[in-house]
Amino acid sequence: MVKLSLVLLLLSVQWSWALEDPLLPFSEHLDPEHKVQLKWGFDEIKGTILFELTVSTSGWVGFGFSPKGGMTGADIVIGGVGPKGSYFTDRHAVGFSIPLVDKQQNYKLLSLTESDGKTVMKFQRSISSCDENDLPITDLPMKLIYAYGQTDEIKYHSNRRGTKELNLLKYMPRVNPPNSKYFDVTLINLKLPAKQTYYHCKTLKAPTFDRKQHIYRIEPLITNIDVVHHLVLYRCPPSVTKPFEAECYVGVDAKCIEAVAVWGIGGGAFEFPEVAGLPIGGKVDDFFYKLEVHYNNPQKTAGRVDNSGLRFYYTSELRQHDAGILITGLAVIPGYAIPPKAKSFLTYGMCDTAYIPKVLKTPHDLQVFSVMLHTHLAGRKLRVGHFRGGKQIDLLAVDENYDFEYQQATNLGKTKTVKLGDKLLVECTYNTENRNKLTWGGFSVTDEMCLAFLVYYPAMNLSVCASLPNPATLMSKMGAKDTATWLNMMSRKTWNDRSINQYQKTLKRIDHVHTSTISRLIPDLKVIPSAPCVNGRATRSLMEMDFTLYFLCILIFYAFYNMKTF
Repeated sequence: MVKLSLVLLLLSVQWSWALEDPLLPFSEHLDPEHKVQLKWGFDEIKGTILFELTVSTSGWVGFGFSPKGGMTGADIVIGGVGPKGSYFTDRHAVGFSIPLVDKQQNYKLLSLTESDGKTVMKFQRSISSCDENDLPITDLPMKLIYAYGQTDEIKYHSNRRGTKELNLLKYMPRVNPPNSKYFDVTLINLKLPAKQTYYHCKTLKAPTFDRKQHIYRIEPLITNIDVVHHLVLYRCPPSVTKPFEAECYVGVDAKCIEAVAVWGIGGGAFEFPEVAGLPIGGKVDDFFYKLEVHYNNPQKTAGRVDNSGLRFYYTSELRQHDAGILITGLAVIPGYAIPPKAKSFLTYGMCDTAYIPKVLKTPHDLQVFSVMLHTHLAGRKLRVGHFRGGKQIDLLAVDENYDFEYQQATNLGKTKTVKLGDKLLVECTYNTENRNKLTWGGFSVTDEMCLAFLVYYPAMNLSVCASLPNPATLMSKMGAKDTATWLNMMSRKTWNDRSINQYQKTLKRIDHVHTSTISRLIPDLKVIPSAPCVNGRATRSLMEMDFTLYFLCILIFYAFYNMKTF
C-alpha cells in the first residue's frame, strides 16, 4: 500500500509463551532443580496480575516479593491443601520468623489443588500496592522469593527456598533455538540528502531457503541514531522481480505494501512468542522485500553516510503459528485536517473486522499479543477500544502520555482475542496550541498520523484495516460545494475554542469510509476502570467532491491492489 501502510512499531516487545493458558503467557522455573514453576500474565489497563505457582510438594507453598531478596520486608502469600481443606493467606515478613498475616487480605485465591505430589496455587492481586504491607509491582526487575514445606505445618523451610530476579511486566527471555542463524537487510553507504524528512527505499531479494524458516528475533542495526526515525520492511508481490533503490514513493516500490517488520525510535530487539514466528522461505523464498528508512534530519545536514537496517534471527525449528502484523486506525491520506490552536483535539480510525471475510477466503480470529501506537509531534494520547456486539468490551491498548521520541510497543501481558465482527476504534488526542496553520494527515513529522500496529497470530494475508471520515459528508456538513471551496474555507477559517469544538463534533457525527464501504458512526470510547483491591479499595487511577472521488479512489485502488488489503 503506498504510504497508507507506513507505521512505526518499535520492536521492543518482551514476550515468552506457555501453551496451556493464554491468560498465563509467561513461565519461569524459580529453582535450578525445576521443582518450582511460576506462570503469570497481567492486564495493565485493569491493573491486575495473575499468578500460578506449581511446586513439587504435598505440603505448604509460599511465594512473594522481597526488597533485597531475603525475608525481611517481604510481601508473601502462603497456601496449601491440608487435611481440613485448602488454606491461603496474605502475609508479610518482619524478620527470620513465620510471616505475619496481613490485616488486609489483598491477594485473591482462584484455585488451589494438590495431586501426584504437586501443589498448584492460582491467585490474583493488583499491580500496585493496596496497603503498606504489599509491595507494588513495577516495570523494573524484582526479587521473587519462594519456599515450601514437606507437610502442611507452616514452619522453617530449611534449604527448600530460593530467590530469583525477574521483570514481570517487561519479561523477555532470549530464546536461542537449535539451528539458529541470522541475516541482515541494510542500506550500504547511503549519503543522506539535505532534507528534514527523507524516506529511502531499497528493494532486494531475501536469502533463499529450501523450506520455510521462522524468524524469532529482529534487532535494529542503526548507524546514525540521531536521524534514523524508523524502519519498515515490506514483502513485495510477485510482479516485483528486480532490485530497486531510490527515494521512496517515486517508482515501482509503491507495489510493496505488506509490512512484515518494523522498528521505531527508542526501540530495541523484538522477540516473538514461542508459539509464533515470522515465516520466510518455502513458498515465499522468491519474493522481493523493500526496506524503507525514514530520516528526520532537522538540521538538514548533507553527506552523512548511513548503513542502517535490520538483523533477522531464524531457525528451521518451526513454531506452532505464523505471526502477522495488521495496521489499524485512521487512513494516512491527506483528506482530514487538525485545526491549529487546539488544546485537545480528537481523531478516530475504525477497523471493522466484519469486512475481512469479504476479501479473504479463510478468515479467522486474531490472537493479538502486542500493540504499538503511533502519531507524530502533535500527538499526546492514544487509545484502542475493542467493541463486540455494539458494546465496548475492553481497551486493547492505551498511552496517556505519548512521547514521539520514545515509542514503546505495548506488551499486552496476555493474548487478547479479536473475533471476526469485532470493531477496533483508534482514538488519538492532539495538541496544536503552538501551530498557526492546519495540520494535515501525511508522512512528514510535521503532518500527523493516528495508527495502531497489531502483532498477532495465526497470520492472514491482510495488511491494513482502516477508515477515514467520509469526505463528501464532511464537505457537506461544513457548507462547501466542492473541493476548492472546502480547502479555502478550512485554511481561512478563524480557529478558536468554539470553532474547534464545532469541527470536532462534526467529525464525530459523520460516517467513515471503510475501504469501499460506509461504516457506522464512531462509538463513544470509555475508560476501563482498574479492578479494585480485594478489600474494596481502588488499586490505582489509570487515567486521571472532487476531493471525495479523488481520495476515495486512491483508498480503494490501494486497498484492493492485491485484493487482500483493507
